[in-house]
Parts: sequence; structure tokens; C-alpha cells
Amino acid sequence: MSAKILLIIPAYNEQECILKTYDSIITYCAEYNMDYDVIVINDCSKDSTSAILDINNIPHIDLIHNLGIGGAVQTGYKYAKENNYDIAVQFDGDGQHDIRYVQDIIKPILENEAEFVIGSRFVDNKNDNFRSSKARRIGIHIISFFIKLVTGEKIYDTTSGFRAVNKDIIEQFSKSYPIEYPEPITTTELLKKKYKFSEVPVKMHERIGGTSSIKAWKSIYYMINVILTILIIKIRRYPSVH
Repeated sequence: MSAKILLIIPAYNEQECILKTYDSIITYCAEYNMDYDVIVINDCSKDSTSAILDINNIPHIDLIHNLGIGGAVQTGYKYAKENNYDIAVQFDGDGQHDIRYVQDIIKPILENEAEFVIGSRFVDNKNDNFRSSKARRIGIHIISFFIKLVTGEKIYDTTSGFRAVNKDIIEQFSKSYPIEYPEPITTTELLKKKYKFSEVPVKMHERIGGTSSIKAWKSIYYMINVILTILIIKIRRYPSVH
């Protein structure tokens, strides 16, 4: 029996690119005979995102309050659990993620080599078509240092939202998921619980529209709070899954 795979697409004010993103997925699946399901989580967008989703019959959930990236993604995990998906993939609606790399991200899970997988911009220097700002790259290195300090594992792309998880983690995330800083925090927690992980190289593109969940003025606040939360995780007791 083939695995049921869901792409979770959080969307906030993505009127410029959500249809193009969805069409790229449908076109790819038709061309390569892939069976990916999609659910867009419309996080109470103030623009025309909701109308675009309705008019084009794109599978979606409209949130009645803005929950932020963590709440929107957790809604997707709740949907994945309720509909018995085997693998859930987080996929941005802003054009940054490339549908062609989904098969690379889910492969380690399908082959039982990993339980969660991160699509990384930095694990392979050849995939450098997308370059983050210098400040952001420094921030990622700092977060990576603290994750290794806490877990002993090196993560190259700590803020990547291009990720896949197995059924067990879908269930966990459906019950508990961070409202803020979800990628580095959940990665640290999963590593502390000794889940098997893989970081695979992907190419990403520049955002073509919409609103980033991390504003430049928040960057210092973001860094301090991520590091403090990671250090708190260090002193928590987590049961090992293996």
C-alpha cells in the first residue's frame, strides 16, 4: 500500500502567489504521476487569498482568527491526523519551496531511514541559488550551535520550513506545537527525544510575494527567545522513543 502524503501550506496574505504555488504542485503531480494531497491553511488573510482559494477550488481551511505560523501549521497537522496521513510535508505558499524536492524529503521516511527530514539550503554548498542575508545566515549558525549544545546533533538549516514528518510525529504535532519559532524548537525537541532525522539538500527560491512571518525588526528578539527556549529544552526530561 502506498503512503498517504499531505502537503500543509500555511498562507497569510499570499494573493500574489498561492494560485501559482498550487498549480505548480498539480502540474508536477500530473506530469510525474505523484499522489500528493494539499491543504492550505488560510490564516485569516486580509487580502484576496480566501477568494482565490474559493474561486479555484483549492482545498483549504479558513481560520477565523489569525493564529500565526505555529497555529496555522498545527491546524494542518490536526487535519493530517484526522485524515490518517502517513507523511506530512510543510510547504510554503510564497514560491520559495520547489515541489520537485518533495520526493527527496520524503524518501528517507519511506525507506525507514528517518522519522523527520529537513530540506536544507546549506547542507550542500552546490545548492546556493538562494542566498539568505548575511545577518540571517549568522543567526542560523548561532541557533545551530545551541541546538548541537543541547542535543549533540548538527543542524545546518535551523529555520527551514520545508520539512517532512512521519505518522507518529504528525500525532504529536497535532496535540502540541509551538506558536512561535516552531522550526528550531520542534527540531530540538525531536532530537532530544532521539527521533531519527535526515537533512537533505534542496534549492529554494526568492519569495515572490506575501508577508514573511519573521520581520527584520524582530530579528534580535527572535534570536534571544529561540536561544532561551532551546536552553530550557536542555533541562527538560524527554522520554526517548527508541
